[in-house]
Amino acid sequence: MIDTSNLPGHIAIIMDGNGRWAKNKGLTRAQGHREGIKRVEEILSQASDLGIKFVTFYAFSSENWKRPKVEVGILMHLLDIFLGRYVRMMMKNNIRFLTIGRKEPIPERLWKKLLAAKEKTKNNRGLTAVFAFNYGSRQEIADAVKKIADDILEKRLRPEDVSEERIGDSLYTKGIPDPDLLIRTSGEQRISNFLLWQLSYAELFFTKTYWPDFKKENLEEAIGEYQARVRRFGGI
Repeated sequence: MIDTSNLPGHIAIIMDGNGRWAKNKGLTRAQGHREGIKRVEEILSQASDLGIKFVTFYAFSSENWKRPKVEVGILMHLLDIFLGRYVRMMMKNNIRFLTIGRKEPIPERLWKKLLAAKEKTKNNRGLTAVFAFNYGSRQEIADAVKKIADDILEKRLRPEDVSEERIGDSLYTKGIPDPDLLIRTSGEQRISNFLLWQLSYAELFFTKTYWPDFKKENLEEAIGEYQARVRRFGGI
């Protein structure tokens, strides 16, 4: 039974295993990704019902552009469909949409849809759904360092004033609390260049379940494991 008084405020999810799930079922990778998209909607709804405030999905990494062009094209198309269909669901469920990552080389049409979804849902006050798209944590940190360096060169900031808070405010995730719980599906046990700064004190939960099979009971299992742990943040 989940303790609703001790919920993670922010859950980050690495959605892994679409391709292997499809292969095991004799389906195409495209069918696996399509099924994975359905899980996003379900998990958003379930997390919202539980009272979770933030969920961040690792939707498309900056390294994913190295995949075959056909697969990248399918992923872009599926995201396009997702935004068109699920923005209505987000409005109905009071969910706010945010995205983190670099703009280039996202297709202009898709980028405009991302911005439109953010604008349309900006006043929603329920769960915040953050989509890491064309995202890589190392490039995020590099961009933050460049921003701080520019501020110093332009005399807007003194070197001695650079702090953890200043660095955090220079990341793509400014204004978003750090994750309390990271979930990765498919049995892999690594964080794959995802939220390296922000995951410093997160609890990590790895499951062998492929993302298309990740359901409400799996989410509740992860939250239950989180609640069974003692978070010390470096203390005793």
